[in-house]
Amino acid sequence: MKRAMFIGRWQPFHNGHKWLIDQKLSEGVPVLIAVRDIPPDEKNPLTTEETMAILSSAYEGHDAHVIAIPDIESVNYGRGVGYEINEFVPPSNIGYISATEIRKQIRSGDDSWKENVDEKVHALVENYLR
Repeated sequence: MKRAMFIGRWQPFHNGHKWLIDQKLSEGVPVLIAVRDIPPDEKNPLTTEETMAILSSAYEGHDAHVIAIPDIESVNYGRGVGYEINEFVPPSNIGYISATEIRKQIRSGDDSWKENVDEKVHALVENYLR
């Protein structure tokens, strides 16, 4: 079965990411969500396992599979490879969301981040980032 693949750091997963992935799910296309296996640092505070737990929780009950992949330098393809490469441009009410700002809000105790993160994963995100 073919799947639409999404590769990211997801630090943390937010409604902009959700909007992107939901573009394919809403078409009935199963998705494969790949989490880059990177060591935690200031910009990427979540471990690969924590990120995968958040994504698995967010997409429980959907046709979505979450995997870890080694960190990548680039995504490359040849001609006639049998799949599409798509760019989805989010609407302005989603496009402003920033994982960097969400991390700052969580660290400072500002709960306004919750409006930009799926309620199903609030507790996990909070637990991992506070």
